[in-house]
This record gives sequence, structure tokens and C-alpha cells, in this order.
Amino acid sequence: MLGGGQLGRMMSMAAARLGYKTHIYCPEKNNPAEQVSYRATHADYDDIPALEKFAGEVDVVTYEFENIPVSTVEAITKTTPVYPNSKVLEVSQDRLTEKNFLNDLGIVTAPYEGVSSLAQAVDVLNDISYPAVLKTRRFGYDGKGQAIVKNGDDLIAAWQKLSSDKVIVEGFIDFDIEISVLAIRGQDGEIKCFAPVENQHKNHILDLSIAPARIDDEIRDEAIKQATKIIKEIDYVGVLTVEFFVSKNDPMLRVNEIAPRVHNSGHWTIEACLSSQFEQHIRAICGLPLGDVSFKGEARMTNLIGEDILKMPTLLNDPAANVHHYGKYEVRAGRKMGHVTWLYPDKI
Repeated sequence: MLGGGQLGRMMSMAAARLGYKTHIYCPEKNNPAEQVSYRATHADYDDIPALEKFAGEVDVVTYEFENIPVSTVEAITKTTPVYPNSKVLEVSQDRLTEKNFLNDLGIVTAPYEGVSSLAQAVDVLNDISYPAVLKTRRFGYDGKGQAIVKNGDDLIAAWQKLSSDKVIVEGFIDFDIEISVLAIRGQDGEIKCFAPVENQHKNHILDLSIAPARIDDEIRDEAIKQATKIIKEIDYVGVLTVEFFVSKNDPMLRVNEIAPRVHNSGHWTIEACLSSQFEQHIRAICGLPLGDVSFKGEARMTNLIGEDILKMPTLLNDPAANVHHYGKYEVRAGRKMGHVTWLYPDKI
């Protein structure tokens, strides 16, 4: 496992349930995944000797976040299978490349254009118009690396804030809800999708996921169809997450982004589905049959951000609350410390 965060932690626990031992590789010590894994290597992602030694001690490699260097995956792939492959990292790590890939598949996104200067951004906004969103092409998540611009003054401030010459300008989508589909593809090409989940955010960080999403069947079917097309075309193995914008005044279902990994919006699957997203990912990368994606009941998952984790004693008094602590030692504002899922079997 490349990466030692909470996603790696939950995948390691799922792997243990299936009889596998997980070896974590990441620079940071005392990480959440290491606490529940068989072994850990602490080294940088560009340390080739350490990567080669690690690769020689495991049978298959995966990763728990998408900013792993492509060169790291390519180095390991020389001796050991890595799923998903490096191609999806090349696509998903650059917002411009990602949107080009999606549009080439006939999948609709927000209108967009890559720019490298403030003057170019001004020209693009003459076509896309305000409001719009400026985003760095790389290394953005949970609202980082982006800014909304409503006029020319906003544009100047946003450009200075992003401090990059690799930026993408996106038209602002006035969406009603955001949904995500978690698709799984096995080594044999089998594809399954969990039903779309509805996501609500606070301060650009996921706050609440409602599963299944409160959408029409037509939208549900189209979202699953598009996620299936994406995961097949990119020759993906594992869990891939596709985020969509749904708008009452827009007939198009628009993809916001893809994430080549298990995802925060799928944590509810641990309690609500026969096989969680984490187990599905392990099944896929280890060449096992994919599990059942059907629901045990409606689920609602909320993140415990920063000092929310201090509510844990109270939450544990709620017999319906499924509480997860990620084992992080330091509480910080905006940091994901855990989550809670409530399951409603009579509402499915």
C-alpha cells in the first residue's frame, strides 16, 4: 500500500478480513494505516532502492491517494503488479488532462480552458463569462488550489492566490446537488457500481453523504452508465470514484472530477453494503470475484472534522451510531479525524 492515511487504514482492515497482510510504504511515521497493518517502510516516494526492496517483498501494490508520483508507480511496476496502473494517475493528477480525457469520451463537464497567464485568463473569461472557478491544474483537494471569481477584481486576487502558471478556468455550475458513483472493475474486466450517493459540503470539505442519492431513476442510471464507461475506457482495476453535478435547470449530467481510489463519499458502504468499497478494492486488485453492491438500508455518513472528534464519547452513547476513529494523534482544524454512519434498514 502506497500511502498511510485513513483510506489505507480501512483498506488494510478489509484486506485482513480476507486473509491478506498489508505492507505500508510512506514517508510519515505513526500513520493511521500502519497502526493496523503487518509491516511498514518509511521512505520517500522517489527513493528507488527503497521502492525496489519494497516491491520485492509484496505480491501486489495499490495506493490510497492520487498524488503518488507516476515515476514511483512505474518503478514498482517493473517487478510487481500495481493497480490501478500509472495511466490513470497521468490523467487524474492534472485537471486539464482529466477534462480532455472525459470530453474525448463524450462525457460532459463544465466549460473549461487551460491558461498560463492572467492575460490568457481574461481572454478565456470573455468566452466562458463570470462567475467562474480558477483551479491549479495539480495538487488540489478539499477546496485547496481553487478560487471563485465573480468579476475582474476577483480574478486578479485569485490569480495571485493560486500563484501558478498552470491553471484551468472552469465555468461555474449552479448545481442543485453533487452525487458520486463508486465503480469497481476487476482484473477480469467485471464491472459493478454502487448506487449514486448524495454529497453535502462545509468549507469545501465533505460533511454529509446520503445513500442512495435523492435523484430520479433516469439520473441514477445515466450516472452509473457514465462511470462504467470511464472505468472501462481507462483499463482500470480497483475502485474509481466519479463526482457529478446535478442541476434542475441543466439537462446535462456534468462530471466534476474523478478520483482513482476509494473515496470519502463511500465510507457508508462499510455498514450499509454486503461488501464495502474497501473490500471491493482488495477483491479487485487481488484477482478475486467482486462482491455484492446491494444495500442493507439507507445510510447517512458524516465526517468528524477537527474538534468534532471530541464528540466521540457522546456519539458512542448512541446505539445507532457506527463510529470510526482514524487514529490520528493531532487534532487540527479541517483535518479528517473520523466519521460516523447511521443505517436505516426500513428505508430502502
